Amino acid sequence: MKRRFAIYLFTSLGLISLSALAHAQGQNTPQKNPLRNAYFGDLHLHTMLSFDAFTIGTRTTPDDAYRYAKGEPIEYGGKKIQPKTPLDFLGVTDHAEYMGMIRMLTDANNPLSKSRWAAGITSTDPPTRSKTFLELAKTISGNTPIPEFVDEQVLRSNWRIIIDAAERAYQPGKFTTFIGYEWTSFPDNQNLHRNVIFRGSKVPPKPFSVFDSQKPEDLWTFLENGRKDGIDALAIPHNANVSNGMMYNLVDSDGQPLSRAYAERRMANEPVNEIVQIKGQSETHPGLSPTDELANFELYEHLLATDRIGKLDGSYARQAYRRGLEIEEKIGANPYKFGVIGSTDSHIGASVTEETDFPGAHGALDATAPVRLRPEPTAAGEPAGRFSAGAIAGVWAEENSREAIFDAFKRKEVFATSGTRIKIRFFGGWHYPKKLHKNKSWIKQGYDGGVPMGSDLPVKPATVTTPRFVAWALKDPESAPLQRLQIIKGWMADGESHEQVFDVACSDTLTPDPHTHRCPDNAATVNLNDCSITKDKGAVELSTVWTDPTFKAEQRAFYYARVIENPVCRWSTWDALRNTLNLPKHVPATIQERAWASPIWYTPSRTQ
Repeated sequence: MKRRFAIYLFTSLGLISLSALAHAQGQNTPQKNPLRNAYFGDLHLHTMLSFDAFTIGTRTTPDDAYRYAKGEPIEYGGKKIQPKTPLDFLGVTDHAEYMGMIRMLTDANNPLSKSRWAAGITSTDPPTRSKTFLELAKTISGNTPIPEFVDEQVLRSNWRIIIDAAERAYQPGKFTTFIGYEWTSFPDNQNLHRNVIFRGSKVPPKPFSVFDSQKPEDLWTFLENGRKDGIDALAIPHNANVSNGMMYNLVDSDGQPLSRAYAERRMANEPVNEIVQIKGQSETHPGLSPTDELANFELYEHLLATDRIGKLDGSYARQAYRRGLEIEEKIGANPYKFGVIGSTDSHIGASVTEETDFPGAHGALDATAPVRLRPEPTAAGEPAGRFSAGAIAGVWAEENSREAIFDAFKRKEVFATSGTRIKIRFFGGWHYPKKLHKNKSWIKQGYDGGVPMGSDLPVKPATVTTPRFVAWALKDPESAPLQRLQIIKGWMADGESHEQVFDVACSDTLTPDPHTHRCPDNAATVNLNDCSITKDKGAVELSTVWTDPTFKAEQRAFYYARVIENPVCRWSTWDALRNTLNLPKHVPATIQERAWASPIWYTPSRTQ
């Protein structure tokens, strides 16, 4: 009785959080795994509290989002939707700008319900609603907030809704929630968005928004000041592919060349980038990686809410890694030494990533198959049908808790998948045995004798010629078999960066060609009449120990692993078949799902 009263007293006084309460009540938590487990989640999801989601008809709440992520059904579009596989963690990241304000326009007791804005968002005419959405977005991109919508009391109260929902849903050891939001900077529709994710229950009284500043450097100052008060957080950039070259620029927000201080601040505040989601992938582009035949994957090139195509330079992660090497040679620090994740960016309050049953991600803008599949742009200026079916963030962590998963993000032991639950591991070292991957204790030896993804190789020993990398991938039990495992290398030579793709493990007992470094075609196919796939091709698991045949000790470099599945039907093909519609010609009929490991970097010592 005394213990229950003490817990009641502490919670009522705000001295203990709901998540801490779960620990206090002795919730069963599995023992920590020092070799780390793979956990899958989403750190980019919008509910009715986001200005755009509510405007396009979304009415799901943060509580709904967490219920769906845990595997429960929720209501969307007049029907029940439910995931096939629950997530391990989720962060709801509603836009800080106008957070929760737009939903108040539908309250008849609110004076704003008589405004033209209210008439626009409640209109039954889709073009009128889309026009209202674009007008709202323009006030954010132009940093010209609507005065009556900037109400600190409303902002704080809706921020409290997000906090409380995350605290209620947190189950340490079973399901992790992160308190977060989206900082929505996109000057002239050039995407610089970041999701801000907090480590624990202690968070600021209100979010830092674009109306405070459009500059990422000012967001970092906000995060740095928070850490002084014991509030740890990181920012996760996303959709560099529609940044018009600004995300991985060669200058800062004031147009000045990147300095060592800038590079160090960026990496301290942004150790991870989201490189794949519903608005395409930001790994690379055929125009930047012409020798990578798999670069033409889920391309999305329109700047936000426009029909403008963004420029390639500065808009993709692989080029950013290369630029980072170049910058580091000049200033001694690398501003683009980040790990990678995927997420959904769904605006329906549900983390949907399944190609087989994609309900859309933008409310009324893509709620039905005919609307999703039409070739012309939506009323908001975005290309219909080119949206992907979402993506996933993967982490290697000791347990499913806020602390363990957040720490994995900070050390960059994270990976991205295009939507399936592929597991991928990547280690680098100088003394790995050639057949380490066949050893039962290979993971422990991987950690003991080298470093995992997201790390720097140790200093090269004088007696060793080249590093060795251990790459491993395991298929999603619910998805297609694996086709090939690759390592992508970038390096410096004569003051310029270069890149090369190596297939390092092939399915079906095939081996990479020693000259092209490519696996032969394994002949896996898809029947577009019913989406059935070849059943006797592909692998459940691929692994190898790879030695770089082009390594030179004096050249700084990065390496990351990428695994490719056999082809399956894209969500748009499933949609067409299910609804007896023609297959859309403006998007591919099939997709090869994949996963990306965070890189490992090599820096020459001064004596080399």
